Amino acid sequence: MSDRMAKPSADTAWRADPSGPRPRTGGPGPEAGGPDPDTSGSGPDTSGSGPDTGGSGPDAVALYRAMRLIRRFEERCVELVKAGEIVGGIHPCTGQEAVAAGVCAALRPDDVITSTHRGHGHVLAKGADLNRMTAELMGRTTGLNKGRGGSMHAADVGLGILGANGIVGAGAPIATGAAWAAVRAGADRVAVSFFGDGAVSQGVVLESLNLASLWRLPVLFVCENNGYSSTVTVEDMVAGTIVGRAAAFGMSAETVDGMDAEAVAAAARRHVDRARAGGGPALLECRTYRFDAHHTWEHRSFVRYRTPEQVKEGRRRDPVRIQGDRIPEGERARVDDEVEAALDTAVRFARDSPEPDPADALDHLYATGLRPRAGVSTHA
Repeated sequence: MSDRMAKPSADTAWRADPSGPRPRTGGPGPEAGGPDPDTSGSGPDTSGSGPDTGGSGPDAVALYRAMRLIRRFEERCVELVKAGEIVGGIHPCTGQEAVAAGVCAALRPDDVITSTHRGHGHVLAKGADLNRMTAELMGRTTGLNKGRGGSMHAADVGLGILGANGIVGAGAPIATGAAWAAVRAGADRVAVSFFGDGAVSQGVVLESLNLASLWRLPVLFVCENNGYSSTVTVEDMVAGTIVGRAAAFGMSAETVDGMDAEAVAAAARRHVDRARAGGGPALLECRTYRFDAHHTWEHRSFVRYRTPEQVKEGRRRDPVRIQGDRIPEGERARVDDEVEAALDTAVRFARDSPEPDPADALDHLYATGLRPRAGVSTHA
């Protein structure tokens, strides 16, 4: 077995990266004057709820604000599900806030992300409008996607949020394609693909790792390893290690404490800066823990795969509390009050927003305004 194929320790941060960028020989080189994804729409809202991305290091208060918002948003959404105001259910990310807040703190407004079925935190941390996000989950026409995407498909392309996704691992090729498009356009945007530990054995994720490494694309693959693929443990689902997937493709990889937002932010910034400078993709495994159920339907089905003692132990390292302890108590209380007021406003906004007209149910199913390529006939 070669050194590259040897299994690394999952608990040890390591890098399998060759020294420095190598020239692209078969990949998508920069193309002067090429198409640039449209970011001129509503534009990044730097005054939104996302953490401050300025400066050389993470802003402790901004990180706490983002995490507190995600935590309380999820808790309010669970209440709205139980009340029937969010139809169906959601996949809460309580306990995993440090990953979303830490990674997004390392991004520029024009960087892009793809997310998962458990994507509320990623979308909010990237700066999505809280009112419209809440309205989206409540199925109102003022939602991010007119209430048609719901919990698992929230997107705001103008903010670089290319969409949460209900298909496990499906965001990886989208992020890889976005990174490819950025390189083709000569831009220095970075794409981040969030996915869970259950996605690391999906073929489409492995294919994305291969192309991203082969073409040295600016992608950061972020695995939120919360220990469970739905209700099955990672040990029962994943052969080898998660960072070992990256080793197979000659890609940098690192495991970090996913309950520590500042550790996540520091690691993400290293890999993002490197990718932006042409150093190629990387994989970041964030060890975290899901406090709530896999989805809210579990609250009624009473599926048992974790003991109360296990959950209590997992909650012992609460990422929101860890970050909150790093800022003055008065500042923390002020942020908490601001978050509660913002959530109250968001819920009122959603409740006061119009419900969709059933007559419009078939709208937006297909793209409009497409033009045929030059020289291609539209007639048979």
